[in-house]
Amino acid sequence: MPEVNRVAVLGTGIMGGAIAGNIAAAGLEVRAWNRTREKAEPLARDGVEVSDTPGDAVGEAGAVITMLASADAVRDVMTGDGGALAAMEHGSIWLQMSTIGIDATKEMASVAEDAGITFIDAPVLGTKQPAEQGKLVVLAAGPSEALEACAPIFDAIGTKTITFDEPGQATRLKLVLNNWVLSVTVATAETIALAERLGVDPELFLESIKGGNLDLAYAQLKGKMMIERSFEPSFPLGLAHKDARLVLDAASSDDEQPALPHAVEARLSRAEELGHGDEDMAAVYWATAGEAADRR
Repeated sequence: MPEVNRVAVLGTGIMGGAIAGNIAAAGLEVRAWNRTREKAEPLARDGVEVSDTPGDAVGEAGAVITMLASADAVRDVMTGDGGALAAMEHGSIWLQMSTIGIDATKEMASVAEDAGITFIDAPVLGTKQPAEQGKLVVLAAGPSEALEACAPIFDAIGTKTITFDEPGQATRLKLVLNNWVLSVTVATAETIALAERLGVDPELFLESIKGGNLDLAYAQLKGKMMIERSFEPSFPLGLAHKDARLVLDAASSDDEQPALPHAVEARLSRAEELGHGDEDMAAVYWATAGEAADRR
């Protein structure tokens, strides 16, 4: 498989924009497209060429990254009218980095195969700051020669790459990891809110676990945001809710809906109903504390 020198990034939100910038900084030629062009234009300062359409972005690209909000968005951008898939060169590589769940990953792998495109199932673990710092964890499943060709991309955006042979395996691990991350966030919100209801300074909760076996950097980070009522989005709650639904779908069967994923999804759903979808996912705090809680 030829060396990948040109990369197209479709979707330049919190994650995709940082990914495009880091790939360009690594010396690869990068084109980027975003549905709202204005959000992509700042990337020009990093040497990224901003395209008007997905098809324009992927022309002559050895690898195409999709980092979009949902399976529907990926499907539309890649296979809809004027979709990028038809404009990709035969034999090029599609790195599907959006979190879209098991069924949609199978679907995208199938349409890629039909189009003569090599598909890599490649979701990432991390949020805004790790993405900006090039410290994501890349989960990549696909043919070994394609993974090898994309190694410079993985090295540019992450500190670790975990590889698998078959598309779908990376998505399954991402759902497992999301179950953990979302559960920790919701549990932290429940604990902060409980402390406040009991008249306990929630700072004492974080101080008590700090540095011990019960400590967790993520709980310290999100807990501080909850206590300060500061929810600048590192990862928007609306996307976290989407991820929670994917976890719940994957974990459920005809006979059983597991209690913890169900509870996590319900809390995130409630917070989104309360109008916090564009805030950081730590704003799930409001689903427990309620809108009447003291806004410090």
